[in-house]
Amino acid sequence: MYTVKTISSTMEEYLENIYRLEEEYDVARTKLLAEMVGVSMGTVTNTITSLEEQNLVTHEPYKGIRLTEAGRKIALDIIRRHRLSECLLVDILKIDWSKVHDHSCNLEHAITSNLTKPLEKALGHPETCPHGNPIPTACGGIVEEPSQPIVDLDKGTKSVVVRITNEKQELLEYLMTLNLVPGSHIEIMEKAPFNGPITMKIGTEKHAISRKIASIVRVKKGD
Repeated sequence: MYTVKTISSTMEEYLENIYRLEEEYDVARTKLLAEMVGVSMGTVTNTITSLEEQNLVTHEPYKGIRLTEAGRKIALDIIRRHRLSECLLVDILKIDWSKVHDHSCNLEHAITSNLTKPLEKALGHPETCPHGNPIPTACGGIVEEPSQPIVDLDKGTKSVVVRITNEKQELLEYLMTLNLVPGSHIEIMEKAPFNGPITMKIGTEKHAISRKIASIVRVKKGD
C-alpha cells in the first residue's frame, strides 16, 4: 500500500492534476497533463511510467490516464490539503480568492497529513474551498452538491452559481469583474447558435460569456 509519504511532491502534483482532469473529462490526456504541469510530453511519459510501476495510475495509449484506487486515495488527500490551504489563505490571511490557488499548490506539499485535522478544526470545518469546490473528508470521501455547467442550461433558466472548477488567477479575476462567483444569481437570456456566446443576467447586470467559460462555472437551479 502506497501512502503520500512514499512519493515526491512532483508525483503528488501529477496525481492531483490527473484527478482534476478526470473530474472534467473523465480521463486524463497526456497533452493536457503536460500543459497543466508545465513540462514536456517526454517528461510526463517518464513520470507516468514511474507512477504505473507504483500502481498509482493506469495508462492506455490513445485512451488516456486514470488513477487506481491507491492513486485516487493519495490524490484526494492532496486535494484536501490544497483546498484547506485556500480557506486558510482567504479566511485567516485575507488574501484575495483569485490569488490563492498557486500559493496553495506550494502549501499543500508542506502541510503534513497530521496537521490537516487541526487546520480543519481551526477553520470551522469548511465543506468547500473559496471557489465552491468540495473539500474531501479525512477518510477520502467527497460530497458534491448537485450542479451542472452553465453551458448546459436552456434559455430562461434561473440558477445560482455553486462552484468554479478552473482556479487560474486570470480567469478568477475576470469572473470577479462579472460578479460570476459562488452565490451569484443568474438567468440565461440568450444562447447564440454555432457555439456562440451565452448572454445572461448576473444580478441586475447583463453579460455575455464564451461557452468555454460557461463550461467551468457550475450552478444549481433556483431563483
